[in-house]
Amino acid sequence: MSAFIDSNIFVAFANKRDRDHFRSKDLMNRLRKGEFGQPYSSDYVFDEAITTALLRTGRLDAAVKMGKIILGSKEESIPSLVRIIRVDERIFSEAWATFKTGRFEGLSFTDHTILAQLKDFKIDVLISFDTGFDGLAVRVS
Repeated sequence: MSAFIDSNIFVAFANKRDRDHFRSKDLMNRLRKGEFGQPYSSDYVFDEAITTALLRTGRLDAAVKMGKIILGSKEESIPSLVRIIRVDERIFSEAWATFKTGRFEGLSFTDHTILAQLKDFKIDVLISFDTGFDGLAVRVS
C-alpha cells in the first residue's frame, strides 16, 4: 500500500490554530506507524506547503519549519516522513493536457500533477482535506 500526502495536511499539522490541525495530527501519526504504507509527496506539493506557510505568517522560520516537517532534518534528528516524487516532463505534460480541458473544475495545476502521479506511480490513496478530489482518487481525510 502507498499514500500521497497533499499540502493541506502538512499546513494543518504545522498550524495549531488550523481547523484541521487535530485531524492532520492523527493522520500524520497513522502515517508514521505505517498504516498507509509508503508515504509520498511531490516537489510541487512541497513548494505549495512552504509557500503557504511563508505567506500566512510572513516568517521565513515558519516556512523552514514546514520544510523540515516534510523533508526531515539530519541536524535536528527529524526523520524524513515522505519520499518526494519529482514532477518530470511526462507528468507535467499529462497534468497540463488534463488541466487545459477544464474537466476537473476547481482543481489547481498542482492538483492535476497529483492526479497524474497517483496514476503513474500506482499510489493507492490520497491523504487530503480537498474534497475536489472526491470521485477522482481514493481520498482519506
